[in-house]
Amino acid sequence: MHAVILAGGKGVRLRPYTTALPKPLMPIGDSHSILQIVLDQLSSCGFTSVTLAINHLGPLIRAFVGDGSAWGLSIDYVEEDKPLSTVGPLFGLKDSLPDEFLVMNGDILTDLHYGDLLRTHAVSGAKLTVATSERVHRIDFGVLDVADGRITGFREKPSLTYAVSMGVYGMSRKALAPYPPGLPFGFDQLVLDLLDKGEHAATYPFEGFWLDIGRPEDYDEANRNFAELKPILLRESVPVVGEPV
Repeated sequence: MHAVILAGGKGVRLRPYTTALPKPLMPIGDSHSILQIVLDQLSSCGFTSVTLAINHLGPLIRAFVGDGSAWGLSIDYVEEDKPLSTVGPLFGLKDSLPDEFLVMNGDILTDLHYGDLLRTHAVSGAKLTVATSERVHRIDFGVLDVADGRITGFREKPSLTYAVSMGVYGMSRKALAPYPPGLPFGFDQLVLDLLDKGEHAATYPFEGFWLDIGRPEDYDEANRNFAELKPILLRESVPVVGEPV
């Protein structure tokens, strides 16, 4: 199984931390970086190869990861010479990617089983499968339903439940076919393009731990709770279920 890790962002929201280190190399706990945890997990889930898409402070990532042998992985690199957003880096890889592969952001901590997500995607027939997490948002006001200047309903401080993207995807190479290399393109645009064509991305609902380290408070939370998180994030082995993709 193959994974592409998007590790080229500048980590603007985590400044000043990311002026010296790329976000995937930010330390979590005493002896791990985000990227190290992700690579450990991919290896334990049965992945054998990884492509790292790098840009900002990319040489530091290359120096840390090397050829991937420390994780039992074969790792290569694609380096952006301009920002290509979240899916654009994949367009230049179309000829070298397998038919089905995993794509993920390089700043995620989760105990999601990446191998199960990819196998589920491979049998779904969808071009894209999005791992989703449920979030609940409490509205701190009374919410009015209004029509034609009249109140038709009232809800006191309701809670809204919605599914959000975890930044982890199962993808088919055919999803990339229409797009030329070098085109800046985001996952939001890809989903909208699929919808415009009458094709629907599949979802992979997940109820376990997930933290997107996008803000200083997220980073602080990960470090503060790492002693409790370490056993679920760094299990010695994760059973591989089903046939290889």
